[in-house]
Amino acid sequence: MRNQYFQLESRGTNACLHIYPPVDGGAMLNIAEVTEYLASKKYEKYDIKELNAAIANAETDSVVIVGDWDGLPVRESMDINVSLDKMKVICRFYPPSAGGIKLEAKDIISDLAFHKVKFGIDENVIKDFLENRHYCYNYIIALGQQPVHGKDAKIEYFFNTNKNLQPKRNEDGSVDYKELNTISHVHAGDLLARLHKEDPGKPGMNVFGDEIKPRTVRPLRLEYGNNITINEERTEIYSEVTGHANYLNGKVFVSNVFQVPADVDNSVGNIEYNGSVEIKGNVKAGFSVKATGDIIIDGVVENAYVESAGQIIVKRGIHGMHKGVLRAGKNVLAKYIENATVYAGGYVEAEAILNSDVSATGEVRVHGKKGLINGGTIRAGRSIEVEYAGTDMGTYTTLEVGIEPERKQRYLDLSKEVTKRGKELEDMKVIINNYAAILKKGETLPKDKLLYVQNLATEYKEKKEALEPMRDEMRAIHVEMMESDRSYIAVTRTIFPGVVLSISDLNLHIKDKKNYCKFKKQDGEIKSIGF
Repeated sequence: MRNQYFQLESRGTNACLHIYPPVDGGAMLNIAEVTEYLASKKYEKYDIKELNAAIANAETDSVVIVGDWDGLPVRESMDINVSLDKMKVICRFYPPSAGGIKLEAKDIISDLAFHKVKFGIDENVIKDFLENRHYCYNYIIALGQQPVHGKDAKIEYFFNTNKNLQPKRNEDGSVDYKELNTISHVHAGDLLARLHKEDPGKPGMNVFGDEIKPRTVRPLRLEYGNNITINEERTEIYSEVTGHANYLNGKVFVSNVFQVPADVDNSVGNIEYNGSVEIKGNVKAGFSVKATGDIIIDGVVENAYVESAGQIIVKRGIHGMHKGVLRAGKNVLAKYIENATVYAGGYVEAEAILNSDVSATGEVRVHGKKGLINGGTIRAGRSIEVEYAGTDMGTYTTLEVGIEPERKQRYLDLSKEVTKRGKELEDMKVIINNYAAILKKGETLPKDKLLYVQNLATEYKEKKEALEPMRDEMRAIHVEMMESDRSYIAVTRTIFPGVVLSISDLNLHIKDKKNYCKFKKQDGEIKSIGF
């Protein structure tokens, strides 16, 4: 295969351009390339239409007069084109006229050096051209080296970091609160987590010899609290004690368990403990239990205050007497909840909820022998599942799921502000990059301009850092909104009149008894879609 190419010739007093046709499917010439070559040789006395017609002729040789011959032979020449990303150099060669000097390897290397190309030069390609000269043909004569991107660090955990596991359910539908398997028990010497360090990758280089850095990788380190040791390489952490492992806000905690052998009453007093608490009896009225770990209560919670950064498990139930409060950072699991206020950062699971105010970020699930919600207000971010909602007595009961309208408006406001600030940062970045390019060339800036750029760079960094919390909040609300679209209320047996359903900003009053219903937000209203 041979591309169409041209060669300067002298015919008498005329300088002519001899155009050779392509062979075996070779590429045709571009008129712009030919005219640029002639202009570089000071030949401009030609008929452009005649030249164009000669180039368009792919069948035979053509000769076009382009000016007066000056009697000097034309050297073989090379045109160098560097790609925009500076990773490739393409050379095209043009033949000499009769008696013109041909290029040698040293001439090509010298010309590349003149254009500051010094990395990735392929000498085999140069050799190929010198041995088999093809003109008006693209030779890839130099290639840069792409960077090898590394990997972010990651941490492998060897205990349960997912606190949303459901308790074991018996064949009759009841929940076995003695076999919850939601606590991560560890023993002294147990491996808790292993750090796989980041791989920084390898830099690349463009054809000008400039280093190309790989993308920035995210390093991590093991974060941990008391009762934990770390190896010399700081890549593994181990428990020093037997207790419970917890994962909270990126940090691993191991706590000894504080056990109360009987009731929390006057004999014990209020409890506040940095770890997990196990209570073998009841929490009596008027007392409080606070823990940074999980709280497990074998008996009943009366009119008391119980607060945990982890889970609260009440194996017999909650009888709050309209004053009892439970607040958990994770989940709340209880046999029943009656006349109490409950807040859970995860889910709430019970066999019955009566006349209570219950809120969960995730789900509220009420199943078992009774499977009843009657009276009060039950709120959940994602879903409520219950067997019986309300009773024939028509007790006023409210079931709410989804994101609040105020949160949705907050998302819209944040979106506008983030877009506005992002545009400001982009404008600032363009200015900074322009000045950086000037300095990179070795040029100097006046003191006032240099001070302006420095202040602008500082302001850019501060504004970028200030924007990140807003973006984080937007992402968090976006997750809530996505969950809201999937939110539902499921009644697996019967829902009675007197129950009010709320999904985000919509309400539905139940006026007739219904069986086996699933309610979702569709087409601007709450609809029963069935199972």
